[in-house]
Amino acid sequence: MPSALITGITGQDGSYLAELLLSKGYEVHGIVRRSSTFGTSRIDHIYEDPHASDPSLFLHYGDLIDGSRLAALVKEIQPDEIYNLGALSHVGVSFDEPQQTGEVTGIGSTKLLEVVRASGLNCRYYQASSSEMFGASPPPQSETTPMVPRSPYAAAKVYAHWMTRNYREAYGMFACSGILFNHESPRRGETFVTRKIAKAAARIASGLEEKLYLGNLEAVRDWGYAPEYVEAMWMMLQANTPKDYVVATGTGHTVRDFAEATFSHLGLNWEDHVEFDDRYMRPTEPAALVGDSSMIEAELGWKAKTMVPEIAHIMVDAEISAIEAKPSIA
Repeated sequence: MPSALITGITGQDGSYLAELLLSKGYEVHGIVRRSSTFGTSRIDHIYEDPHASDPSLFLHYGDLIDGSRLAALVKEIQPDEIYNLGALSHVGVSFDEPQQTGEVTGIGSTKLLEVVRASGLNCRYYQASSSEMFGASPPPQSETTPMVPRSPYAAAKVYAHWMTRNYREAYGMFACSGILFNHESPRRGETFVTRKIAKAAARIASGLEEKLYLGNLEAVRDWGYAPEYVEAMWMMLQANTPKDYVVATGTGHTVRDFAEATFSHLGLNWEDHVEFDDRYMRPTEPAALVGDSSMIEAELGWKAKTMVPEIAHIMVDAEISAIEAKPSIA
């Protein structure tokens, strides 16, 4: 049974990746940060009580900024594969928390790489890079596009990306980065714009809200479907040679497009319910992020299947189902 260690297992990507690996017969270990409340809702459906069965999923307390704990976990687990998905991943929030973003997303990734190198463990390492790294470079963006980050989050991801490449080239580690463009699902965090739109549209259609407030409606993003993107992560670690790959649909849509697709699916005119709020504008922002994933398609056979507006429909349908499933209060 192969084993894998996932940082950020409780996030959107971590939960889908854990499901994928379990379906392939892996023993999966996930790192979760200690807090006074449980944040495991995305993986509760696959978690098994170790006292009641022979589990394949194990959770461990830890943090990317705690190098000694990372070293202890890697020594204990001896994973065949490591997927570093942990990060402070909200671009907008990174402007408010630039130092912590750099420590967790950038330095934390380096601590994990150094733990693997120092341990001498023969494992394969995946780094979750981001399309935000391209920033001001015009689309389409590929593996050779210059990186011009436009946020503290993007800058931290560039650092982690290049450190991964340096560890690969300097120490011969099987370490690669997936430069994933935006990828969405019903498990997306509620502060991200696609989930925010889907949730608000469902609540408006259900008579629970009246308005949705958004920032830059003209921002262009390449939105894919998260369950498909974690398959690309796994495929990178099964390749014969470690490489960095862009993972994207190759199509760009504005925030306005996503809102229109979401509201129209419910028979609503988005313009009747969406209002602009400059509080959601960022100091700097990429004008357009649209990926060229031709290299991963040619070399590994991965290609995006689910596009906008189908993603918008999936997300808003899930929100409607959640509202309908919630007991009403008399």
